[in-house]
Amino acid sequence: MENNEVLVERTGQLGHVLLNRPQAMNALNHGMIRAIAAALDEWEHDASVATVLISGAGERGLCAGGDVVSIYHDARRGGQGSEQFWRDEYTLNARIHSYPKPMVAFMDGVVLGGGVGISAHARHRIVTERSRIGMPETGIGFVPDVGGSYLLARAPGETGTHAALTGTMVSGADAIAMGLAGHYVHSSRLPTLVAELAHRSAAAVTARWGQQPSPSELEGSRAWIDQCYGADDAGTILARLARHSDPRAVAAGELIAAKSPTAVTVALAALRRARGLGSLEEGLAQDLRVSLRAVQWPDFSEGIRAQLVDKDRNPQWLPAQLADVSAQLVADAFAPLGARELKLPAAAAP
Repeated sequence: MENNEVLVERTGQLGHVLLNRPQAMNALNHGMIRAIAAALDEWEHDASVATVLISGAGERGLCAGGDVVSIYHDARRGGQGSEQFWRDEYTLNARIHSYPKPMVAFMDGVVLGGGVGISAHARHRIVTERSRIGMPETGIGFVPDVGGSYLLARAPGETGTHAALTGTMVSGADAIAMGLAGHYVHSSRLPTLVAELAHRSAAAVTARWGQQPSPSELEGSRAWIDQCYGADDAGTILARLARHSDPRAVAAGELIAAKSPTAVTVALAALRRARGLGSLEEGLAQDLRVSLRAVQWPDFSEGIRAQLVDKDRNPQWLPAQLADVSAQLVADAFAPLGARELKLPAAAAP
């Protein structure tokens, strides 16, 4: 790319995609998504490339998500321009999941939203002691996408529901426990992994350097998480959290209460629906339906304004209460798109 926001490098048998917007925590814009997809296209049929690695420049993290400020400005113009961005992004997420060559993702540092989409679907997902992984969409009036609802719906117990509704970031150990990652490696070892991937298989390298992570705090909280989040109604979940004896449950309820009521309600519905979907591709098709509806909600523009544009951290949600989110709005969020449906080819059997 002329602006060098994605660096594509070859070392031995390794094809390396390096996100290179460290000043923006490597947030993904449309050009970056297209550049990653182009690299994968080129390397798929290149016999000299055995492994593909995705990592991020800088010390802060792999990727802070999609460039939602650009989507905010588009939403204020009606939101038509965001559709192709999401189509290309979700197609890339599915491509990473089904890529015929081993893909390795360094989920080091902050990995949020769209960053999860380009890493948690890879075959070898590596976290470190610095990993902070999350889907914070409900805080900006949006819903976990990039296949996030599909992944979180399959996390043990209700841990995925907790992560989706609160938008909280979890540790590398938590991510492994939730199924979002597979290997733990100390961050100081990552350069060694890059060097070895140039001439050794991804399976051999991860087996050699993978360590046992510290116990998952989230897994240790399963008792109150499963008890409180085991409902299909967001109001019921909030009530259970508020009256629970564990202070962590009360704190979680307070976090959710500050999020967009519309986004929380639809996010919960998305997770419950995702449990019945048979593939990531179906989950991504659902994500596009919801995203195209969410960009029209007043909470989407308001949430980004409050968190990322004006940064007053004081969003005025509409409606302001969970009880006022209509069942019709929720149903409309999942309505088929007709000719605009995201049609992704089913992944080949491993």
